[in-house]
Amino acid sequence: MSFLAFFLPYEASPTVIACCGLAALAYLRGQARGAGGGAARSTAFWLGLALIYAALQTQYDYYALHMFFLHRLQHLGLHHVGPFLIVLAAPGATLLAGAPEPVRRYIVTPLARNRTLRALYRGVQQPAVAGFLFVGLIYFWLIPPLHFIAMLNVPLYNAMNWGMAIDGLLFWWVALGPRPEGVNANRFYSGRFLLLTLVMLAQIPIGARIALSRSDLFSVYEACGRVWPIESLTDQQIGGVITWIPPAMMSVIGMLVLLRRWAQEEAVVGRGERTCGELA
Repeated sequence: MSFLAFFLPYEASPTVIACCGLAALAYLRGQARGAGGGAARSTAFWLGLALIYAALQTQYDYYALHMFFLHRLQHLGLHHVGPFLIVLAAPGATLLAGAPEPVRRYIVTPLARNRTLRALYRGVQQPAVAGFLFVGLIYFWLIPPLHFIAMLNVPLYNAMNWGMAIDGLLFWWVALGPRPEGVNANRFYSGRFLLLTLVMLAQIPIGARIALSRSDLFSVYEACGRVWPIESLTDQQIGGVITWIPPAMMSVIGMLVLLRRWAQEEAVVGRGERTCGELA
């Protein structure tokens, strides 16, 4: 396979191509209208979007179907790293500025005002619910019999990958989104630290269980044939380590981001108090 051929879709999905393409176009339009958030945020957005697209719409998808550890890397990108980078970029204002006026008027505004959707969104954005769904989806799709079926059933396979990406965006927005006005900083940040800690601890057992197992838990890769000639347990052990350690590190990185924001807010408050004292 040539280098360029690798970037062609293994199974073309018009939905993925359209969503990623429209997001890229809207972001470019928003930046052209002066709504960009700086070089660092722009870089984070493009890297996150590219990672999600590459995981779903390149030949990598074929390899992920035939190697367990490559599948776990795929979900690491879809569920953790890609959404993390996009949320870190906080692209909402840029995307909205780049969306055509009819889209904002007839699609975005009605959806934002829909009471059912707003109630559902508030529900899944509760920290406890978001954390449960985030970890629960990992456990759910790694149930061996279900995993076997999902890797062979195209609609279920697509639902699995879409669900991981969407849930990743929702969770990381809860964890790293801006602090709402009127919410105490100490309470907000300590709550987010607790959320990331619990999520980190909850992901460790499934990764350890897979990595340390002495039996082949995911026989679908043996049945379909692996793209590289490695032992099934070796493939599984590497996949277990990928499920175990990098997701935990993502929680640590998230905590460092929150710690930096908290320190910056405290510094602003401190400067404000000093200024008030000087004026008094």
